[in-house]
Amino acid sequence: MISRNDLCWCKSGKKWKKCHYPEEAVLSSFEEKAAFYKRRYNIILKTPEQIEGIRRSCKLSAQILDTLCKAAKEGVTTLELDTLARKLHKEANAIPAPLGYGDPPYPKAICTSINEVICHGIPDNRALQNGDIVNIDNTTILDGYYGDCSKMVHIGEISEEKQRVSDTAKKCLYAAIDVVKPGALFCKIGDAISEVAEAANCSVVYQFVSHGVGLYFHEEPQIYHHRNKMSIPMEEGMIFTIEPMINAGLKEAVIDEEDDWTARTIDGRASAQWEHTVLVTKDGCEILTMI
Repeated sequence: MISRNDLCWCKSGKKWKKCHYPEEAVLSSFEEKAAFYKRRYNIILKTPEQIEGIRRSCKLSAQILDTLCKAAKEGVTTLELDTLARKLHKEANAIPAPLGYGDPPYPKAICTSINEVICHGIPDNRALQNGDIVNIDNTTILDGYYGDCSKMVHIGEISEEKQRVSDTAKKCLYAAIDVVKPGALFCKIGDAISEVAEAANCSVVYQFVSHGVGLYFHEEPQIYHHRNKMSIPMEEGMIFTIEPMINAGLKEAVIDEEDDWTARTIDGRASAQWEHTVLVTKDGCEILTMI
């Protein structure tokens, strides 16, 4: 939490009490805080009505993800998982957010990132094999609201390295969630993730971020997973993802030149990621994608 004698978040070199503290300190109502965060950081504080809509979308997203993870077995192709994801969204009158998103448009409904793939793996006819680890990333749009989450699935017997990086990524996620509360600085998320990863002899991918979510697929703030100096204080009503990508080897990612989406580890070693969407509450946080 930023205190009056800390350096101001704006990097002016002045203490907060001599810089932006007077403006921020007088904010009392939700409307004042929402206007301030939108003006200063382009961050949207969600209203109670919006939170309820996002909560429903997050619950559905988590339920769909849980079904996909149970279906991910040896011999099943990631394309079959994608087909199942589309079916589940259709049955729930929901939309898979990744489909058609971005430039070039993402061609599938979910991301399936296997072994050395860090993120944005595109489902195809490759069958899951004994020894694989796969991250399944699902984002759902329900009634215009977004919910985003991902999990790792282990196929059969996996190596010690794959087990270690998957376990570490999960520990990093929950260490970061423990940081979240009003007044905490976003840089503390990167500190928590880095501490856990380094203790396990793993590295933190720095080329991708967590992000605000709820009314749009990607909103401000962009949240770094590595150590950083992002001194924006969290505030009640913020909703964002926490999705650290952890590598067993080197921290760098390389993007596939053919599809412009698939990100792989530069050294071919395993990578893992676990993700939740969280809401900053009055006293801490709520994991919206927990079922």
